[in-house]
Amino acid sequence: MAVRLQKFLANAGLGSRREIEGWIRDGEIRLNNQAAVLGDQVAAGDELTVKGRYYKAVPQEGINRKVIMYHKPEGEITSRNDPEGRRTVFDRLPRLGTGRWITVGRLDINSLGLLLFTNDGELANALMHPSSQITRKYAVRVNGQVTEDALTAMKEGVMLDDGEARFDTIVHTGGDNSNQWYDVTLREGRNREVRRLFASQDLLVSRLIRVQYGPVVLPKWLGRGRYEDLTPQQIQLLLKVAGMDKKATQEHLRLVPVHPRHRRRSRRH
Repeated sequence: MAVRLQKFLANAGLGSRREIEGWIRDGEIRLNNQAAVLGDQVAAGDELTVKGRYYKAVPQEGINRKVIMYHKPEGEITSRNDPEGRRTVFDRLPRLGTGRWITVGRLDINSLGLLLFTNDGELANALMHPSSQITRKYAVRVNGQVTEDALTAMKEGVMLDDGEARFDTIVHTGGDNSNQWYDVTLREGRNREVRRLFASQDLLVSRLIRVQYGPVVLPKWLGRGRYEDLTPQQIQLLLKVAGMDKKATQEHLRLVPVHPRHRRRSRRH
């Protein structure tokens, strides 16, 4: 099965679709020894040159799908590069032979906790897509007292700048006169949504920790700044909640690096 070039390369982790479309326009991608154009499709056996590196599209059987969990500390940004030179979540991750790590969701610089990374762009997109309705769970420390009216409003729905939002559950877990702890869950990943929901009730979140994403729970033994590979069983659970456990991936292809000496001369299909 053929697949659109920019989608295939994005799912392989080489860049975002927008970045790859720019590389195509700039002549930095060749397909079967000819300059690629927007609209090209990739099929099994095709050879590609991407920014000077050589690859081949092969059948997806036996794809080496990887997923890791990472305990993000405060002070790191969920971005590959930062003009201000701040540490990013990618600085501590293991190197991949082919492709790149793709973040499943984001956490702002002042938040910490569970982040998932994968080399499978299709899985990452499915896990983040609103239609998947995957539960995220956070431990939240709030300054001051939270009234029953505020709790009710946040569960029934609050209008934010980008639409209505609500928590699925809010459970009080402890605290003192000045700080209260809550476990909250929701099924979408809008920017700073947890903080904005509390702010809508004039409440300040002083600590935000993501402790669960779908079936994956942050282990208490995983220290901040450390990562751990997910087990095959955990990956299978992620595929299930993403709706990918019973169907073949759309592309049926994967990208492998090729040494220049082993390239063949081929014509555009």
